[in-house]
Amino acid sequence: MSANVLAQFTRRPPPPGERCELCGEPLPGEHRHLVDTARRSLKCSCPPCHLLFTRPGAGQGRFRAVPDRYLTDPAFTLDGEGRNRLQIPVGLAFFFRNSALGRFAAFYPGPAGATESELDPATWDAVLGRTRLAGLLQDDVEALLLRDERGLPASCTLVPIDVCYELVGRMRLHWKGFDGGAEARADLEEFFTRVAARSRPLRAEAEGAGTPGGAP
Repeated sequence: MSANVLAQFTRRPPPPGERCELCGEPLPGEHRHLVDTARRSLKCSCPPCHLLFTRPGAGQGRFRAVPDRYLTDPAFTLDGEGRNRLQIPVGLAFFFRNSALGRFAAFYPGPAGATESELDPATWDAVLGRTRLAGLLQDDVEALLLRDERGLPASCTLVPIDVCYELVGRMRLHWKGFDGGAEARADLEEFFTRVAARSRPLRAEAEGAGTPGGAP
């Protein structure tokens, strides 16, 4: 994982005068991102530049626009066998397909960053391929965010990839000791509350959900 990606989310708010990394225009504090598939990093972008890469055919080049859709699968379940195959250390992980390598990757956030692991196709099919979210996932720019913490039902949400990098940055910034500490736990709850508020059930978005720009 690129250190440049994590640096963007361990500083808050963005520094004054931050500019679009394509055209140089000033950016607001809340802005969109592009994935640089060659460098495996995120680029901050202004609305016009982001819109440019949402047009049909634009996603075949080096830069791809990160959508803004959040979908959840209420029917998703994770049994003991699935947990063993995924081996999620702290109950959090995200998965996406790297188009350059032609394979799925798994990332496990932790206090030192995110550990990357190649996810074999059999595990993907057996554990994550069962949710229809897997069929909607856009390469490089979206991920399946899995939460399976003790005492909570497992959840699987399709989210923009930059949201996952934000999660990694938050954990690096706040996590202390073995269990993270009260501050880290409160920050994680705030993060997942925000994700849940933006998420739409899969049934309501099943048709027409695969547009490059994502749901508004």
